[in-house]
Amino acid sequence: MKNQLSKVILILAAVALSLVFLYPTYEDYQHRQRLQALIGPDSISYLDQHQDDILQARLKRIKLGLDLQGGMRVVLEVDVLQLLDDVAKNKDENFQAIVAEVRTETGTNDESVVPAFVKKFQDRGIRLSRYYGNIRDTDEIVAAYLADETEKAIDRAIEIVRNRVDQYRVSEPNIQKQGGRRIIVELPGVKDEREVRQLLQGTAKLEFRLMRDPDIAYRVMQTIDNYLVGKVPGDTTKSAAKAEEQKPRDALAELTGTASTSAPSDTSEEAKFTREHPFFTYVMPDQRNSGEGFVEEKNRDRVIRLLERKDIQRLIPTDFEFLWSAKTFGSADGKKFYTLYATKKTPELTGGVIVDARASVDPEDNRPIVNMEMNNEGSREWARLTGANINKRISIALDNSVFSAPTVQNKIVGGRSRITGMESPGEARLLEIVLKAGALPAPVAIIEQRTVGPSLGEDSIRSGLSATAYAFIFTVLFMIAYYRTSGTIADTALLFNLLFILGVLAGFQATLTLPGIAGIILTIGMAVDANVLINERVREELAGGKTMRAAIDAGYDKAFSAILDSNITTFLIGIILYQFGTGPVQGFALTLMIGIAATMFSALLITRVIFNMLTDRNISPNFG
Repeated sequence: MKNQLSKVILILAAVALSLVFLYPTYEDYQHRQRLQALIGPDSISYLDQHQDDILQARLKRIKLGLDLQGGMRVVLEVDVLQLLDDVAKNKDENFQAIVAEVRTETGTNDESVVPAFVKKFQDRGIRLSRYYGNIRDTDEIVAAYLADETEKAIDRAIEIVRNRVDQYRVSEPNIQKQGGRRIIVELPGVKDEREVRQLLQGTAKLEFRLMRDPDIAYRVMQTIDNYLVGKVPGDTTKSAAKAEEQKPRDALAELTGTASTSAPSDTSEEAKFTREHPFFTYVMPDQRNSGEGFVEEKNRDRVIRLLERKDIQRLIPTDFEFLWSAKTFGSADGKKFYTLYATKKTPELTGGVIVDARASVDPEDNRPIVNMEMNNEGSREWARLTGANINKRISIALDNSVFSAPTVQNKIVGGRSRITGMESPGEARLLEIVLKAGALPAPVAIIEQRTVGPSLGEDSIRSGLSATAYAFIFTVLFMIAYYRTSGTIADTALLFNLLFILGVLAGFQATLTLPGIAGIILTIGMAVDANVLINERVREELAGGKTMRAAIDAGYDKAFSAILDSNITTFLIGIILYQFGTGPVQGFALTLMIGIAATMFSALLITRVIFNMLTDRNISPNFG
């Protein structure tokens, strides 16, 4: 036993780690069962009281693909040819003919159209500079420019889609680029086809809004905070306070997750602050007096629900609106925060006036900047706006999410502006994408749409689990019937194998799909196959007259090369499938690769430890 101690510890550590990774999945299942059993206010109260636990469990659980939990899968295609048509400075018959030809030839694939587009001009001996760039530019320079513009157009479309999906508050969305001009959007749990089409295809709304004065912003926040503790604005009479008493209690309960009829009994300083300043407990004012508030990521939904209440809306001035930052920022302790901006409700300018925007680097201090150019109408309004608001901030919002809020340093005439304050080139690139969302947008069309209902997802889960269970039961019975004791040991290792697969999926927060379940079923057969090779080798050694311990050692040594070769070749195929496949193929490949690794561990280590422990106790296992 002493010789096996290190291996036993390794096995126990792997089991414990798998259970730790799988616990959030179990916890999430318990929360969902509890919520399904509750109705009305009880379910809302439970959700508020356990919001943090539910969120953490949902983030760390094994995620289910669309085919298992239902939802929508949409394939978008960016009309790159329309973009190339829009940015052309000249359009004659040759140009229109080439556009039509390329559209016909590339209509059914997802490859980039720029190479085919450029080749058409070269085949006809036409210089690209006739239609793009300067007359002295070579075809190579123009082709590089067009490739960059189309890449940015696709990035812009992805950013717009991601921003809208985030605001739609879809749980665990998947947005990825496919090929040269297509975007795959997976929205679990969503089933309203009309709403999704409007969400994904609507015109991007880019706005420039003035920020509200910090004193006014904090005054509104203070009013909300006072209201939540029962201080009714506008009337201090006892009757008015009594009439409005229940509303702030309900709002406070919604924000803090406590019952409105019971006062917190905790006497700690933190609990005292929560009772006295419930709004500022979750919305932390910026100490730099910028007029902004910071909300931890896990509390964002709470604050959103609160600000959407009609009684809270009545406390907010007419030309005043809270907008959220599009991205989170991290703190020193690893937490993520959203910024809550106070802006004017009416935009000063919209994105339609922007002609161009380019991320660059300031040659003086090597800091990232964005150069923005507006049309004539925008230039006049921008000059008026910046001249009247020097040293004030203007927010740049796309679909009601703020991406930047630079300070006006001087009056800007001519329509050319330089935006500074970005911390990285990536942030500058993102702002460029956002600004160009309102300038020459490439049209986006839905070319494929697939809806999976929740009931169909439940059927898929039941079918997948049933198939796995049948495969497991038949395999277990065969191994026990044919190999007796050694078959039982192989079945024990098979249980560990399944545990490790699920643990790894949960640990890496991978998505389990129906093809993934097929990969697990295939892994069951492969795991047993390794034990079959070992058991047959041991049989041969026993027939040759070796002792049980010597036969087991020889059986493992001689079977190792065959097991390793077969599993490595299959693993390589899994890598290829995952690298070049999409969606379901990747799901199958992922579980297959995880299963192979788990098979090697369980078949070569766990079973051998059990055999060695038996022979150390002079127990001879039966190999059939």
